[in-house]
Amino acid sequence: MSPFEHGEVYVLDDGGEVDLDLGNYERFLDIKLTRDNNITTGKIYQSVIDKERRGDYLGKTVQVVPHITDAIQEWIERVAVIPVDGKEGPPDVCVIELGGTIGDIESMPFIEALGQFSYRVGAGNFCLIHVSLVPVLSVVGEQKTKPTQHSVRGLRSLGLTPNILACRSTTELDENVMEKISRFCHVPVDNIITLYDVSNIWRIPLLLRDQKAHEAILRVLNLKGVAREPALGEWTSRAELCDKLHEPVRVAMVGKYTGLSDAYLSVLKALVHASVPCHRKLCIDWIAAGDLECETAKENLDNYKKAWKLLKGADAILVPGGFGDRGVEGKILAARYARENRIPFLGICLGMQIAVIEFARSIVGLLDANSTEFDPNTQNPCVIFMPEGSKTHMGGTMRLGSRRTYFQAADCKSAKLYGNQRFVDERHRHRYEVNPDMVQQLENAGLSFTGKDESGRRMEIVELPNHPYFVGVQFHPEFKSRPGKPSALFLGLIAAATGQLETFLKKGVPKTWGLSNGTSGLKSHRYVNGSKLANGSLDGIYSKGNGIHV
Repeated sequence: MSPFEHGEVYVLDDGGEVDLDLGNYERFLDIKLTRDNNITTGKIYQSVIDKERRGDYLGKTVQVVPHITDAIQEWIERVAVIPVDGKEGPPDVCVIELGGTIGDIESMPFIEALGQFSYRVGAGNFCLIHVSLVPVLSVVGEQKTKPTQHSVRGLRSLGLTPNILACRSTTELDENVMEKISRFCHVPVDNIITLYDVSNIWRIPLLLRDQKAHEAILRVLNLKGVAREPALGEWTSRAELCDKLHEPVRVAMVGKYTGLSDAYLSVLKALVHASVPCHRKLCIDWIAAGDLECETAKENLDNYKKAWKLLKGADAILVPGGFGDRGVEGKILAARYARENRIPFLGICLGMQIAVIEFARSIVGLLDANSTEFDPNTQNPCVIFMPEGSKTHMGGTMRLGSRRTYFQAADCKSAKLYGNQRFVDERHRHRYEVNPDMVQQLENAGLSFTGKDESGRRMEIVELPNHPYFVGVQFHPEFKSRPGKPSALFLGLIAAATGQLETFLKKGVPKTWGLSNGTSGLKSHRYVNGSKLANGSLDGIYSKGNGIHV
């Protein structure tokens, strides 16, 4: 999946490569999802085709209705009863996000399926929340309700009636505007929620609570009697602390897809999670890796100078993952600058590999050292294609999902940041790895591979012992970072950039400082990303985004 088209490719514990929206759910609710929590048109059609080939339909004509729509409903009901928060028993409520815009041809089978589903399970078991834009004319400041009116009319024509309207706008909706929306859309004013711009994203749950959004949902689902008030004390403290941060920490993000910040969404969130407990305001300096290369100096000197000025002004340098050879030499130059000038550095996936290549070239003296991904004929392949990978099929053939990394030394920075554990489980997504046959030569020159897999031949963590903070990891620690539980390695990067690392390493990394999953007040709540299902009945749809997530 191209990051320019889809944004970040989010990876789950089971190796599922999914839409970045599932990352938002995991972070906000502190849950673990699976690939089945992401429904795509391809998955549904493939399952129906497989059934037809097995003869399940007894030779009947296979149609969108009922076969495709039934498959969608069956998928939702199957996944909705599987807990994702580590607790036993089926969830009380399941949330569905139905993506796209009303009228999109791609989502028609899903809308039809959910229309059938809402009719089948009946009132009290299904709550539809429709997200709509209320634009504000900048010249006069007037809030326009026509897009919402037309959207709701279109939704109704397709067989779905919204119970709650979530109106997105730059400013809080005026009372007369809400009454107008209520009158034309046939939704009670108490069920109209205004989602306006706030200072930080952690204020969104507080915004919803203040408008009693939870009460509106519980009324529709007949759950008022079993719910308690949302526990958002820690969310409030975090949101207020974030607003009070003024002292900046500048992180240079040297990547290939810097033109679209969503391509690195989890990395950005992990940096924010780490910056707040360090009491710093995060400032990202986006640097296109190619702009650091000498070729750019010849073609566009201004871009070249600007890129190097940003790099040299950064408190820390981060090189995220990526594929392909564009910008690789620029990333290598960034790693070299961080190593030589003792700037805190974190390399993720490809970022770790280019750090190894740079060390081999500059310190070991292997001037043609490279990855076989970029130079198949290199005489010194520091990074090689993994033996179990496929060179003919691209989709789903990488080393994916949660894998265990064993620390090789107790006194290394990464082990200390992870709380001196013997091993750690992190998520992976890669086809290439550090060449195990060159590890000894690299270590003899001063590089330290402090984390390896269970076989001892696959390098997972690399460090420079005599550097303030120079860490590369083959896995993606950003996928498991949470607002109240920042990723250890991101916390180490920000701490090193702000002069706090030694304090953290001596006194210990601060314990979890707060993530309250109080977006609902149901007792013994379980959450599933996608649709609200109580005792086997669908209770809610969140209509927004792209794709359908259960």
